[in-house]
Formats: sequence, structure tokens, C-alpha cells
Amino acid sequence: MTFSIVARDEATGQLGVATATHAYGVGPVANHARAGVGVVATQAFVEVSYGPRGLDLMAMGIAPPQALAALLSADADHAIRQVAFVDASGALAEHTGTRCVPSCGSVIAGGAVAIGNMLDNDRVLPAMSEAYLATDGYFAGRLLAALEAGDKAGGDVRGRMSASLRVVSGEPPANPWEGTLYDLRADYDPDPIGVLRTNLRMTNAYRVFFEAVFAPGIVTGPDPLYGDALEAALDGLAATQRDLGDDLEPTLWQGVLLLRAGDTDRGCELVARAIRARPRFAAFVDGLARTGSIALTADQIVARAPR
Repeated sequence: MTFSIVARDEATGQLGVATATHAYGVGPVANHARAGVGVVATQAFVEVSYGPRGLDLMAMGIAPPQALAALLSADADHAIRQVAFVDASGALAEHTGTRCVPSCGSVIAGGAVAIGNMLDNDRVLPAMSEAYLATDGYFAGRLLAALEAGDKAGGDVRGRMSASLRVVSGEPPANPWEGTLYDLRADYDPDPIGVLRTNLRMTNAYRVFFEAVFAPGIVTGPDPLYGDALEAALDGLAATQRDLGDDLEPTLWQGVLLLRAGDTDRGCELVARAIRARPRFAAFVDGLARTGSIALTADQIVARAPR
């Protein structure tokens, strides 16, 4: 009842899994990933434990074919399961049970496995594989292109409802809360893959935003940014602003950074522009002034800014 792709990116070593289906909330059910270990897609008449148990086996150094075989041998209902594994070395394994509902099957190519069942037709999986291999750009975007191609080719014969995309680092993280690069979900929507596309774009935009503002010390530290570091942060916020359109929070933060750097004229102009667009920003700016992050209140900034 689902189509998925699992893959390892040869360029970066990143590991990813993406899924779409006509079922509610597919992400935590079908998609499983662990940085430095591997990814798993488990579907059809789904047995969720193939995900965490498969990752545990791969973390022990057991190769995907052997890990998957061990789980299948212990599952009396393996004929109704469909599962794919990829580990951090790029080793692959997949299983499509003999009782999975057609159209069903798998396509393996280019370090990726596309699997699906209850599909509209036999072109869905080849379309996914071809799109993944043909799409340029970063890994998460290629995985999403595969889902889009599968959906365009017919997708789940029952229709659309949910989709999920997870990407993790191919290297073990230094800390357990690190290593997840993307974890995106659309649980219930008539166009869940379209929601993922929007979420992916916004994740990339806000990643630049957070690096420009919330890295330790940029706003909270005693010293402002100057020179190349300031220009890099301003450029990142400008890029985020282009993605966000009418939401002028990146513009506000550009102004804050400029005010901290002593560029009062440009800083006031940008902060005032954001406040005029969203008056509630004034209370936030006053909070920054009270904590000492900037020296001027919202009223003082607006009074100094050109109209």
C-alpha cells in the first residue's frame, strides 16, 4: 500500500528513506533511520519492528542481506511484508513477499532501492529509480524527486494521503541528538508529496536563518559580528527572506545584526520595515533591548528610520 526509496548518497555518504502512501501518518511506521548505521523502509502489511530491529543488527556490523534474512526467518507472516535495507557502506537488501498485493516489486540501481505494493501500474518503481538517478543536486532533493516521479507514474492505486522523508549522516554523530539532517512528514493531506516539497524548501531556508542568527554568540554574545562574518550572515538572511516572502522576520534579524555592528541607519531602516509589516514585532524588539542585545527600543528605531 506504499512506495518507498532507500539509498546511500555516494558523494556525501548520507543515508535516506522516503515514502508515500494512501494511509495515515506513514512516517513513524515505515521510515527508520540511524546516523552512521543505515535506513529501513518497512511496508505492505507492515511490521514496524523491522525498522528498529534491522537498525540494531546493522549497528552490530551484520550486513543488510543477513540482517534482513534473520528477521524474515523469525516472521511467520513474511509473505505479506515488504522491506528494504541500506547500510552505511552502501550494502543493500530487499524483500517483497509472495502475498504482497500487485502491482508490487522492487528496482535496485545506483545505490538505491525502490520498493512498492498496491501500485497503480508496473511503471511506478522504474520511474522512481530513473528520477533518482537523473536528478542533479543534493541528496534529499533527489529522494523527493523519486517520490514525485512515482506519484506521477500512478503511485498508490488507492490515492494519496501521507508522505515522509528522512536523511541522516553516514557517519556516527558525536552526540546522540545529532546526525539527523532532514525529518519531514505530511500525515494527512491531498497532496502529501507537495507538502514535503514545501517543507524541504523551508527547512533549507531556515537552516541558513538559524546559522545566521542562533549560532552561539551571534546575538547573545558580548561582541557583534563585523566584516566577512557579518556579510555572510546578512546574505544568508537575505536568501531566507526570498523564500519566506511576506514574512519579514529575516529582515528584522538583518537589522538587529546591523544595529549590533553599529550601522544604526541601515539597522533601523530594516527593523522598522519589519515592525510596520507586523506590529507585534515591536514587543519582541523591546525584549531584545531589555536583555541588552540591542541598545534601542522599538519606538526609538521607528522614530529614526526613514519612511
